[in-house]
Amino acid sequence: MIRHCLSVLLLVWAGATVADETVPICYGYGCIAQAQIRFSDSHLREIGQQLSVAVDAENERKLLAVAIGELYGWAGQQSDIRNDRGGNYADGHSPGKMDCIDHSTSTTRLLRLLEARGYLRWHRVLEPESRNWALVFPAHWSAVIEEKTGDEAQRFVVDSWFVDNGQPAVILPLADWKKGAGPDV
Repeated sequence: MIRHCLSVLLLVWAGATVADETVPICYGYGCIAQAQIRFSDSHLREIGQQLSVAVDAENERKLLAVAIGELYGWAGQQSDIRNDRGGNYADGHSPGKMDCIDHSTSTTRLLRLLEARGYLRWHRVLEPESRNWALVFPAHWSAVIEEKTGDEAQRFVVDSWFVDNGQPAVILPLADWKKGAGPDV
C-alpha cells in the first residue's frame, strides 16, 4: 500500500515538473545571447485562462498583446531583459537590452509555446517578417500571426520591440506595419 502511494505521488510530482516549459529568450542584439527562461505550468495555465475568454479573433489579439507582455515580465524576473526598453536607444548600455531581431525571435518562440498548448483558438503562428526602408536592407523584424477564420487570411505583427519589458505587445495589421505603422520610439 505504501509503495503504491509513493508511486502515485512520484507520478504526480513528475507530471507537475514536466508541465513547466523552458523557452530561450534572445538578447544582446542579433540574438547573440540567450537566457533559458522557465515558465511554470501554473503561470502558463493562467495565460491560457486569460486567452480562453476570447470571443473572436480581434478579441484574442487584444488579450494576446497583454499575455506576451506578461510572459516577458516573467522572463525579466529571471534575466537581465528586465532592463529592456522600447526601441533601441532608451536602454543605453544596460545588460539585457534587445533589438528587433531578439524580439521577433523570442516573441515567435513565446507564440509557438502558446500555440502548442492550444491557447490560440483564432490564430496560427507564422515566421517573422521584416520591413524595409529605402529598399536597402531589412530594417525591422517582427513576429507574425494569421487569423484562422475567413476566406482571406489576415496577418498581424506581434511587436514587443516597441514597448518596455513587461508591457503589452503592439499588434497591427501586417500591411500597415510594412508601411511604417507603429509607435514612434
